[in-house]
Amino acid sequence: MEYNDRLIGMGFRRASVPDAPSVRDTLSQGALVNEIAANSALPDLSAEWLEADGLGGFASGTVGGFRTRRYHALLLTARKPPTERMVLVNGLEAWIETPAGRFALSTQHYAPDVFHPDGQRHLQSFSIEPWPTWRWRLDDGTVIALELFVPYERSMAVLSWSLVGGDESVRLVVRPLMSGRDYHALHRENPAFQFAAEERGPTVTVRPYPDVPAVAFCSNGRYRSEPMWYQQFLYAAEQERGLDCLEDLASPGTFTWELDSRRPAIWMLATEGHEFHSSDDVESNYAQLRSVELARRNQFPTALHRAADAYLVRRGTGKTIVAGYPWFTDWGRDTFIALRGLCLATGRLEEAGQLLAAWAGTVSEGMLPNRFPDRGDQPEYNSVDASLWFVIAVYEYFAARRNIAKPQRTALQQAVTAILDGYSQGTRFGIHCDTDGLLAAGVPGVQLTWMDAKVGDWVVTPRIGKPVEIQALWLNALALAGLSEPRWRDLFERGLRSFEERFWNPAAGCLFDVVDVDHRSGTVDAAIRPNQILAVGGLPISLIGGDRARQIVDTVESELLAPLGLRTLSPHAPGYAARCTGGVWERDVAYHQGTVWPWLIGPFVDAWVRVRGGTPDVIRAARERFLPPLREHLQHAGLGHISEIADGDAPHAPRGCPFQAWSLSELLRLELQVLGGDRGHEA
Repeated sequence: MEYNDRLIGMGFRRASVPDAPSVRDTLSQGALVNEIAANSALPDLSAEWLEADGLGGFASGTVGGFRTRRYHALLLTARKPPTERMVLVNGLEAWIETPAGRFALSTQHYAPDVFHPDGQRHLQSFSIEPWPTWRWRLDDGTVIALELFVPYERSMAVLSWSLVGGDESVRLVVRPLMSGRDYHALHRENPAFQFAAEERGPTVTVRPYPDVPAVAFCSNGRYRSEPMWYQQFLYAAEQERGLDCLEDLASPGTFTWELDSRRPAIWMLATEGHEFHSSDDVESNYAQLRSVELARRNQFPTALHRAADAYLVRRGTGKTIVAGYPWFTDWGRDTFIALRGLCLATGRLEEAGQLLAAWAGTVSEGMLPNRFPDRGDQPEYNSVDASLWFVIAVYEYFAARRNIAKPQRTALQQAVTAILDGYSQGTRFGIHCDTDGLLAAGVPGVQLTWMDAKVGDWVVTPRIGKPVEIQALWLNALALAGLSEPRWRDLFERGLRSFEERFWNPAAGCLFDVVDVDHRSGTVDAAIRPNQILAVGGLPISLIGGDRARQIVDTVESELLAPLGLRTLSPHAPGYAARCTGGVWERDVAYHQGTVWPWLIGPFVDAWVRVRGGTPDVIRAARERFLPPLREHLQHAGLGHISEIADGDAPHAPRGCPFQAWSLSELLRLELQVLGGDRGHEA
């Protein structure tokens, strides 16, 4: 007897798409989208929402409710914030029973390309303010609303369904879909999953596997044990990325409510340790959680400020910045770039100080780590620019916050000194200050700059030698440190003279991307890339002024500018990649070979304004020209956020992470500083 047959014989049932579903029950994605498209209250059904918990965990999904990524989940928790993330509750099935029949609220996507049931046919509206909220109108006139929020610094998701129109009472049935796996993995049907639930009052606890956190389902409804496997969920975004894309999920049973207009159906999902004694206890705790979380969100002055909060998470006793959702943790380079917009521009100076102080303690041989792995405590020191971005962030923090406690200021200055000493004397991967005052870096097989794509042993853009943006960061760091330590001033002046002499490319009217390529004196890489923009914008000090600065900005604008950011390579260059699509190899090759990066729009607009004199008219023109595409993008892909990347060619489809910290950070920095009241430092 097959294992699946044994399960059925023991009272377990398998769930799959019906053998002969009706046209209404089964829709292809195209038909489903077309049917709903006429409703202007709905964004794209595949657009994604995010609810972060401040610990590295989150809930996320699509407007349509069908999961397109392995990372979409209702309860995804970080066991060691912000790392060791696990998916515990992936999703749900939900339906309403009325005198007119049974109506689905949910829709799932199954292989090969089947959508079932037809919950999205009833979807009337969706909003992310103040948290994800859906509204369905059923065929008999019944109207149901669902709210979902994640309370701050709790491994929990809170869902509540309300009857807002129609019959006086209807029945709601919800079935959780569970795994209990690493968030990068996928789950398949297996005999080890433990369906057994412990029921204590309104709390039902399920531990899917012995080494996985238990899940507490707290509700004011009734639970019924009815174990079932759901098979062959298809994750379209994973399929498009050339990755494994099929998953099986387990469901231990159903929760049922007799739903009326007087009280919502409450369903709270949490890691173990949450327990309630009665339905009244559930409802009072729900009301308190909702009130506290709503008040917390209302304290943010704008939706962008609230979106920024998603990236600031706990690490140990301090703070860090998650580089992006759903698959990144905290990266050094991303953290210090993003800190400028997420914290400094928004006035979150206390968190900025905590964050910088926490990272200051990780300096090793003059370097800060580029990232911490998902598991384990050994950081990776494989970045030449992360440490320099830290120096920039420290001095901008000093400028923004005058009353810094002496111990904190001393610790940060010591970290800056350790970095500059390490770089000037020489450290890992050939990083050292050369005799011309410029910073050389790189060894074969290691990617050190932000253009860090690597396919096997092949570094796609090695940029060994003296990359242009590394010099901009290095010389800015020296100049800022020279304000309090005069010994850095002579090195800055020497490096600046060398930079002006060696990086100008008269043939293209811009800067070389790398000089002394592969540490061979006098060689240059003339590829037109966006890195040069940091020499004239985006940093406290512009290294190039006058007509040359204007030429640089004009060249970057004509060759690299796209609506959401800058291309990473001119379309006229050999090797230009118009689309960042396909499998892992194809995407990694294209990652920095033409793909658009929205975070670069900040330095570009800053430079564009500077070379035009920064007058009110110039700032107004910049706001009218460059901000609308970014604001429009907030309504697509990752709702309320800015994507990691976009295709180099029109229509510049968003790709990569739909929720990216430094992308959102640079929009905030543009809104609040560069094109707002505080222009920050300028040379």
